[in-house]
Amino acid sequence: IGLGYVGLPLATEFAKKYKVIGFDVDTVRVKALKKGIDRTKEVTKKNLLSTNNILYTTDPNNMKNCDFFILTVPTPITKNNKPDLSIIKQAAIVVAQVIKENSIVILESTVYPGVTEDFLVPILEKNSKLKHKKHFFVAYSPERINPGETKYKITNIKKVIGADSQSTLDKVSKIYKSIIKAGIHKVSSIKVAEA
Repeated sequence: IGLGYVGLPLATEFAKKYKVIGFDVDTVRVKALKKGIDRTKEVTKKNLLSTNNILYTTDPNNMKNCDFFILTVPTPITKNNKPDLSIIKQAAIVVAQVIKENSIVILESTVYPGVTEDFLVPILEKNSKLKHKKHFFVAYSPERINPGETKYKITNIKKVIGADSQSTLDKVSKIYKSIIKAGIHKVSSIKVAEA
């Protein structure tokens, strides 16, 4: 969810091994990606068009069969130097409409400790009518992409992961480990990963 500097490279890497739905609210962006055009220049035209495993869409209903939901949306700073979490909230409301039992929601947006459990989870619960740790699970993995960097890309930077349980941590680690050549680093909690 979110096909910018972070989400697009992540989606295209996962699409090398899994069926991926690349969701964004920007219709112009989605149309361009379908033609192989990435205005961020993070992913080449060849890589955008080389797989049939990815569907770029603005329709949340296309995500109904997904098991993992990875939020990679911006967290800008307000004019008062406060984090603006409104885009995370909007993305969470969209995800809440399509998650099902045993879904795992992973936040990758840059946030301060506590956002995943104290901000994201209540929005998901309220808008899905599902209960955290009973019906759905969450994890946090900080984005490790430096836009414009050519030497260090998503696959060769170690991935930090924190989750709400050992079971969730193992599942999330397994999917990331399948695409991150540099390996993963499991931490003891979501707040540790956020920090």
